[in-house]
Amino acid sequence: MNRLKRMAEVRGLAVTATLALPLLLASLVQPAHAQVAQPTLEKIRAANMIAIGYRETSVPFSYVDANGNVIGFSQDICNHVISAVKAKTHRPNLAVRFIPVTSQNRIPLVQNGTVDLECGVTTNLQARHSQVTFSDTFFVASTRLLTRKDSGIHDFGDLVGKTVLTNQGTTSERILRRMNLEKHMNMQVISAKDYRQGRAILESGRAVAYMMDDVLLAGTRSLTAHPSEWVIVGTPQSWEAYAFMLRNGDPDFQRLVNDTMSALMKSGEIEALYTRWFDQPVPPRGVNFRFPMSDTLRALYAAPNDRALD
Repeated sequence: MNRLKRMAEVRGLAVTATLALPLLLASLVQPAHAQVAQPTLEKIRAANMIAIGYRETSVPFSYVDANGNVIGFSQDICNHVISAVKAKTHRPNLAVRFIPVTSQNRIPLVQNGTVDLECGVTTNLQARHSQVTFSDTFFVASTRLLTRKDSGIHDFGDLVGKTVLTNQGTTSERILRRMNLEKHMNMQVISAKDYRQGRAILESGRAVAYMMDDVLLAGTRSLTAHPSEWVIVGTPQSWEAYAFMLRNGDPDFQRLVNDTMSALMKSGEIEALYTRWFDQPVPPRGVNFRFPMSDTLRALYAAPNDRALD
């Protein structure tokens, strides 16, 4: 009798396990945009702190000045979002924790909640939508080349057999490696961890050209020992829609971020910010980028959206 009872119990456990297995698997395999465990605004309110991801050397978007402050065009826009978060969470004295990010770690740090909002120079790509959510686009750049005026490099076809520099984990790195493979250009591609390292490699002569977004190359040029010796050349290989990153599955936070950015764009206030960073001298060397607002960007500000361009 006891044996029969034990057999029944075992069968019962087996049935329960069989029924529970699909539920367990379903709980492990969630859609990419499933709700986050704790909404970001609740997390911020409870901690009285927002974590902002920034870039250390991405002039003039996101970088650190001589006093250790995070500044730039991206950060100016981000500051408006921070003010909106303070109002929404009723935390006027909300602390802001700045966390430096790189091309390699920025997405994981957003995904795991270390960074609440990444305010750098990240391109909104369809391939990244399963990992993170993007805000409205705030800038559109093109990928080109920075090289010495006397290098003999005028376009990408001149890079055959040359050593070319880019940054790790970027669209430019992917384009260069694909170009090398498909067109048999025999380039040696060097990937720097950030613009500071990239500038050092370029100025040392280890690479003949630096491929990245044109506006960031202009920032890199402004930091070289002799900016007038460098020129940005080449047919654009891609168009990059810069946006902020936040965790997937958090529509309330995304709405707050986008509403804030949209209001800034439609009111025309963003034009003053643009002029400050692209048509006036900027730290650390007081260089004027003289990078006028494109018609594409002006149209984007009139009708903000969060669409990828690829």
